[in-house]
Amino acid sequence: MSQDYSGYKVGRNVVIEEGVQLGKNVVIGHNVIIYSGTIIGNNVVIQDQVIIGKKPTKAKHSILQVSEKSSPTKIGDDVVIGSSSIIYHHSVIENEVYIADLATVREGVHVGKGTIVGRGVAIENHCKIGSFCKLETNSYITAYSVLKDHVFIAPCVVTTNDQYMGRTEARLKSIKGITVEKGGRIGANAIILPGIVIEEEGVVAAGSIVTKDVKKGELVMGIPAKKVRDVPLEQRLPENNK
Repeated sequence: MSQDYSGYKVGRNVVIEEGVQLGKNVVIGHNVIIYSGTIIGNNVVIQDQVIIGKKPTKAKHSILQVSEKSSPTKIGDDVVIGSSSIIYHHSVIENEVYIADLATVREGVHVGKGTIVGRGVAIENHCKIGSFCKLETNSYITAYSVLKDHVFIAPCVVTTNDQYMGRTEARLKSIKGITVEKGGRIGANAIILPGIVIEEEGVVAAGSIVTKDVKKGELVMGIPAKKVRDVPLEQRLPENNK
């Protein structure tokens, strides 16, 4: 039996499939689609033309595999999802996350509490995003990346995971996203090459191309990026300001 949604604030042309679970005080805009099995917490705002729980499809000539076995999408309490955003199946959005308009969160992604996902941000499949991060407008988080807590990604940052741009399945063995440890920051328009690790409190200056790991507390700059100095203590997270 389907749930009665008459007690909710629901816009026009909304599709809520069988098996969707809605918490209390959920607001749903116009032209929203929520796919079967999706779990939505309390006090969630879903703006116009949002799609939640979309299952991925494989391109005819893609060599990547799409798994049919996955868990439903889960949206925590006090989450806001902006207009025209898409959140795929098998993703978890924790409490108090803000997702701005036109963002895409692919399958297998976990977004931690209090994180802000900016307008037009793309988080590709199987990424783990920590708590209280900020991903600004049009930044691109490549598949299989890990961002720890309090990470800052400026507008138009590009991350990569394919070292060889190969044409055969052999390339899949070397695909690896980036890792940004707690408090790491990346400036606008920077490019981060596959498998790079930015250690705790590491900072990448705007416009840099990062070809080597960034050590703890370093500020790197340039093409290719090189260390220019240490990050001042007063610019680090309070627990690291020692």
